[in-house]
Amino acid sequence: MEYLPNILFAIALVLGIGFFVRNIQKLSRNIKLGKTVDASDNKSQRWKNMARIALGQTKMVVRPIAGLMHIIVYVGFIIINIEVLEIVIDGLLGTHRVFASLGTLYDFLIGSFEVLAFLVIVAVVIFWIRRNAIKLKRFIKPEMEGWPKKDGNLILYIELVLMFLFLTMNAADFQLQQLGAEHYTKAGSFPISQFIAPLFDGMSVSNLIMVERTAWWLHILGILAFLNYLYYSKHLHILLAFPNTYYGKLKVQGAFNNVEAVTNEVKLMLDPSADPFAAPAEDVPEPEKFGASDVKDLNRIQLLNAYTCTECGRCTSECPANQTGKKLSPRKIMMDTRDRLEEVGKNIDKNKGVFVDDGKQLLGDYISNEELWACTTCNACVEACPVSIDPLSIILEMRRYLVMEQSAAPTELNNMMSNIENNGAPWPYNQMDRLNWVNE
Repeated sequence: MEYLPNILFAIALVLGIGFFVRNIQKLSRNIKLGKTVDASDNKSQRWKNMARIALGQTKMVVRPIAGLMHIIVYVGFIIINIEVLEIVIDGLLGTHRVFASLGTLYDFLIGSFEVLAFLVIVAVVIFWIRRNAIKLKRFIKPEMEGWPKKDGNLILYIELVLMFLFLTMNAADFQLQQLGAEHYTKAGSFPISQFIAPLFDGMSVSNLIMVERTAWWLHILGILAFLNYLYYSKHLHILLAFPNTYYGKLKVQGAFNNVEAVTNEVKLMLDPSADPFAAPAEDVPEPEKFGASDVKDLNRIQLLNAYTCTECGRCTSECPANQTGKKLSPRKIMMDTRDRLEEVGKNIDKNKGVFVDDGKQLLGDYISNEELWACTTCNACVEACPVSIDPLSIILEMRRYLVMEQSAAPTELNNMMSNIENNGAPWPYNQMDRLNWVNE
């Protein structure tokens, strides 16, 4: 019975990490459903972007209040969980505060963790107030109703509980140290939890141990549960922000990609030396599907973007189409892409690794034509995103499908393209009549 807690801890650790690895494999599988894309260029610049944007949080602080609060939560949550290493070792070996031998350094670390834990609690409360009391406009958009809203609040509750458990564990530990309880050697500095400790005055050593052990177990089990909750939550960006910023777009924002097959055809048409009656080369493959109508038509970076979306709404709040009442929301584009990708992944799981046509697609069933054509291609959403997500690239690929596969462009665009084809200009005037206005 002496080793039963260690065995139970080992089982919980293996199950938690195993389930997490399984979810990551599923995530990787889903992203790889997209088309391959070469992003091997400018590696030094990509590493710099990752360090500056994902690690340095440079785009978060554009909005100072939210940026500062996010940095506190981000840094606090990551650094505090360094203590998880000690908890894991203690749980497996049956020790208690195994790093206590670090002496003064250990005191400093525990004290720093507690201050950060307190700051995280303050930041989380402010975030909750912004979402639920002040109700900032970007948090009450239609796409945020239902699960997205619950998910955002649930994450705040989990972080709050984990920080309180950490401080409660330390407060009980502090009391046990003062009482000279066996196995609780004096170690650590407790600048925050010492104010919680008086709540336990008068409790017996056995009851204090029960409080400390309960908080200890709930804290580590909560961390393992939260780790596995990430896959089902917008908080997945904790992990994916780093690869996403590495693979972020490096071209200038106004540069759009061209379809190579179309580019080659236009070049051939404009080549005066080309034989118009020549038969096409036999080794030229048939053109692929133009644009995208479903998630499999998108590339892997675009699917990674969808999973990385934090649902913060900065893109939508900057979108001029959305500001003027149009249906378009760049955040919804990313959320819809992720939802459809998850649906496709579940279809594959259900059918033993094979996708069975479900009669649905991203275009139409999730994203409407109206949303796509409301976009002004201004790149405001791309500039605003704190983790280098590019909603515009998905919008453009779906527009390309509508135009080149379905001839479903708006009437105004069809007229313009017809004028270019017939008159060499967007205007409905014959070239011979183009200067008639000077005589009016």
